[in-house]
Amino acid sequence: MADNNTIAGWALASGIVALGLTLVSGEFFHHEKLENPGYVVKADPADSGAVAGPAATPIAVLLAKADATKGAQVFQKCTACHNAAAGGAAGIGPNLYHVVGRPVASAPGFAYSDVVKGLKGNWDFDRLNTWLTAPGTMAPGTKMTFAGIDSEQDRANVILYLNQQGSNLPLPKADAAPAKDAKVGDAAKVAAK
Repeated sequence: MADNNTIAGWALASGIVALGLTLVSGEFFHHEKLENPGYVVKADPADSGAVAGPAATPIAVLLAKADATKGAQVFQKCTACHNAAAGGAAGIGPNLYHVVGRPVASAPGFAYSDVVKGLKGNWDFDRLNTWLTAPGTMAPGTKMTFAGIDSEQDRANVILYLNQQGSNLPLPKADAAPAKDAKVGDAAKVAAK
């Protein structure tokens, strides 16, 4: 019984000391309330908050000067999760053989997330460009944690490489390239013509 009383006494004494130290230290250290708590994060003026879409240069223009060998090199960072071999097994991500032109979420035997299953349509050149720009923005909640490929030309190189892995679709024609100082909206207008 004496041991329990001793333990309880020490615990009570420790609490009293801690409370006393808090009150004494409050006399020496003061903090003022901040006008604006936290940090201000300035948004990039180029970021309109819209869902990621194709970059300023139409994919047809980028594909016209794309290099599949360079695309294979860039694709090496994708091989941790994907392969593009005919009949290859799915890894963490689906096999990407014959991906260009096939329906979204259609690789046999792969368990896609509900978010990706909800995307309709086919993996055409524009859609792959948008996906490779920022997968998590195109399909919020996707299990794919890859942040995307920043370089427009690297994306085009990868898309050309993937097209050569079983799809072999004809490349879209690059009718007119936008002026170098054209805005994103102007590039979309040129691509729509």
